[in-house]
Amino acid sequence: MRIIILLSAFLVSLPVLGQSNYAVLNGTVVDPQQRAVEGATVQLTSTDTQLVRRASSNDQGTFQIPGLLPGEYEIAVEALGFARVTRKLRLEVGQQLTLDLSLTLASVSSTVDIQANSVDVLRTSDASVGEVIEPTAIRNLPLNGRMLIDLVLSVPGAHMSHGAQAGAMNPLYWRPGQRSAVSIGGNRPNANYFLLDGATDTDPTFNTLNLSPSPDSVQEFKVLTGSYSTEMGGAGGGQVNIVTRGGTNQFHGTVYEFLRNGALDARPF
Repeated sequence: MRIIILLSAFLVSLPVLGQSNYAVLNGTVVDPQQRAVEGATVQLTSTDTQLVRRASSNDQGTFQIPGLLPGEYEIAVEALGFARVTRKLRLEVGQQLTLDLSLTLASVSSTVDIQANSVDVLRTSDASVGEVIEPTAIRNLPLNGRMLIDLVLSVPGAHMSHGAQAGAMNPLYWRPGQRSAVSIGGNRPNANYFLLDGATDTDPTFNTLNLSPSPDSVQEFKVLTGSYSTEMGGAGGGQVNIVTRGGTNQFHGTVYEFLRNGALDARPF
């Protein structure tokens, strides 16, 4: 009986482990007098896939749409007697975004289009400190060896440290095929915690990045340097949360060539 209970508890907890890479959209819908609007229809559409998520505001005017992948979205809010409100926004990996949406009284075929970005929204639900490495940076910044972890060094508080093994030939990659040694917030390189699509991607022996995905397959990743939330308490150093790219409605692919030849290097004066 105890085995059955323990197994059930384990299976129930599995979905919780994979939620840290998803974003959550919270919001409040109010009228021009700042009173809650109950029963407003909220529609969130992914720009990349056209996937639609819907919710309704409750008697307090609040709504929540969980389980959202990072990316560009358009939100539309409709309620009887009010003009339709649309807004474009961007959700980041693991973000808890809260929007205050104010409706205006309806006129004939009226629509209010708010030109704003999620960056303009004050974040009050999360005290964590860090930065998101966005798709543009992953695509355009140069990488030595196509090692994704190099981009962690662009975050304030992160710097190159010594490898996880004594006598490392390279301070960043302490042996071929193994990624390591970024110190975040003054902590040891083996104090970091890595997530890939919500699953632990930390090497159990050296506490370094276990599987380094190709930069072409990564949508974005977040590097937390302090004040972590409870689901990111796996280590005392930096928390690196990587999310891979999803499909879209358009055919796409990438081709790359990587060459490092000593004949092309500068002379070692």
